[in-house]
Amino acid sequence: MLFLAEEATKTSTIDPFDWFMLAFTVIIAIGFVRLLMARPRKNLFAIGFTTVALAIFLFIDYVMIFKIWMA
Repeated sequence: MLFLAEEATKTSTIDPFDWFMLAFTVIIAIGFVRLLMARPRKNLFAIGFTTVALAIFLFIDYVMIFKIWMA
């Protein structure tokens, strides 16, 4: 009976940390675009590092939105 009351009080599965994850993803994406637009010389190590970081954050955001929020 107590478990039912606890479940009834839960209205949202969105944690405040989720908003920080989305904000960091946007910041990384902006940095990625700026690195690609750099002239005359591009920093290939920074582009590669940012690509990996952006891919990881996009995957985490996908899991967070479609598997946790929409569940």
